[in-house]
Amino acid sequence: MEQSSYLTVVKSNKVVEASYMLTLAEQRVLLACIAQIDSKAVLTENYRFEVTASGVADLVGLDNLSNAYRDLKKAAEKLYERSVVIDDLDLENPQITQRKTRWISAIDYVPGEGKLVLSFSIGIIPYLSQLSREFTKYKLKHVARFESVYSIRLYELLVQWNSAGEREIEVEWLKRQFQVDEKYDRVVDLKKRVIDPAVEEINQHSNIWVKYGQRKSGRTITHFQFQFGLKDKPQSLEKKHLSEEEINRQARPGETRATVIARLTGTSLSEIAKPGETFDQALQRKNSLAEAKKKLR
Repeated sequence: MEQSSYLTVVKSNKVVEASYMLTLAEQRVLLACIAQIDSKAVLTENYRFEVTASGVADLVGLDNLSNAYRDLKKAAEKLYERSVVIDDLDLENPQITQRKTRWISAIDYVPGEGKLVLSFSIGIIPYLSQLSREFTKYKLKHVARFESVYSIRLYELLVQWNSAGEREIEVEWLKRQFQVDEKYDRVVDLKKRVIDPAVEEINQHSNIWVKYGQRKSGRTITHFQFQFGLKDKPQSLEKKHLSEEEINRQARPGETRATVIARLTGTSLSEIAKPGETFDQALQRKNSLAEAKKKLR
């Protein structure tokens, strides 16, 4: 396998937003194969992709290779059994709106060389090759040191929108796509086990910084609001001042004024509001405190 610095992962956005669950070891095998694909070229089921135990160990910074081939083989065999559900409208048959397919169709074992040779399933190939639009691209090295599979999934969802620098994700949608809807009934547990560790790893190991807030409907947290950007571009320390014209122009269908302000400024109501306060009241109080502090300097 090539040096990880030069390997690039390219996926259709439909795969980035697909519903599936893989272990970290399975994700590493999968990404090591995808990074070898020329995303603009033709790919068939006859193409083979080599993954070596030493290559994966080098990618993730492991020094001990004693069980590397055994672990690689085990991960690949589990990956062989896995499937992915992709929401995709078939233009030739509009009645078809979803596809379920396996990731890989064959594994060849070469134990003497510590490597496996894998082939992608015919059902997943259109989402990995001949991509000209609506795809997500990133360097494999930026996710290689992650220890949580959720970090990889969240990173992909964010860099998919890298030109925007922000993304609001519905809590229930994220749970379905990550296939954790039956594991974390409480949002506090979802944040503790999935979101917070992923944000921490992305900030520590990847090329982007990320922070998040949340949006509520009544007392229920319904959305996570992520802000992110490249680490070599400093985060703005000042909140964006919004005119009424800008708020009205940027409003999405069904959004309240408070939601628009929270989304555009990256400010979560839960961060600044006292019990019973509206967003505008909390924001006004925060601004008044800031002015008071300036006068005291």
